[in-house]
Amino acid sequence: MHEATTRAQPTQAKLIDSVPPDLILPPLETGSPEPGKRVRGQLPAWHGTDVYHVLYLPTDFDDSRQFPVIVEFAGNGDYRSSFGDVSTGRPEGSNLGYGLGGGKNFVWICLPYLSGDGTRNVTRWWGDAPQYDVTPTIDYCKQAVDWVCRNYGGDRERILLAGFSRGALACNYIGLHDESVAKLWCGFIVYSHYDGVRRWPYPHSDTASAITRLRRLDDRPQLICHEQTDAARGLSATRDWLTATGVVGNFTFLETGFRNHNDAWVLRPSEARDQARHWLQQFR
Repeated sequence: MHEATTRAQPTQAKLIDSVPPDLILPPLETGSPEPGKRVRGQLPAWHGTDVYHVLYLPTDFDDSRQFPVIVEFAGNGDYRSSFGDVSTGRPEGSNLGYGLGGGKNFVWICLPYLSGDGTRNVTRWWGDAPQYDVTPTIDYCKQAVDWVCRNYGGDRERILLAGFSRGALACNYIGLHDESVAKLWCGFIVYSHYDGVRRWPYPHSDTASAITRLRRLDDRPQLICHEQTDAARGLSATRDWLTATGVVGNFTFLETGFRNHNDAWVLRPSEARDQARHWLQQFR
């Protein structure tokens, strides 16, 4: 395993509420996308369904140039922690792309997970249990990337995949599902959980299947982040698992400095956010 630079993190984890945010997500709107607006939308092929995504154009958007794109998947819905963390499982609940980009430099699109029949968003796992068919989600994802590049200046050579919790698992489980979707990405931001480290209640979450997906990564960089927690569930568990696979990868590991299972840490100033933004500069 090739491990990119890993920096020391604070030894005392903070609660997220102890640090005031310096970024506030723009309100969710309808209508045509414009710079600085976060807009609920739908791909043309899904008109007449309940499927939707959320698109944000950076404040420095200029339709005469190309921009890197952060494609983001949300965590599971109906999640609440003892620290007051909440995840709705909906595209509009995502924060990573906005917080790490600071609202500029990157087009940001938050994608849905689709039901088995492809007609609605689902807020838990990948679709309808027990099959959890990811095909509709992957179809929407591939078409969304093409749509953003054709219509909103997305650079096909600079498409990143990001996700929190369920979305972190999705980075490999969906993003490396097969060669046709794996080839879209130039890098990954994986926050809290990692495909293969443990079994989950859906098909092909076993180690062998996860390693097959991981081998599609090649040398594309992954920023692997985690809240500060015990070693069995935290960053060291992911590092150990990756080492055990024997798969060579371009991995950078980063603890957030917070105890919370909450992607809103990127809306607050921190050493970890500075380091994540530094890592992101390679795609500017």
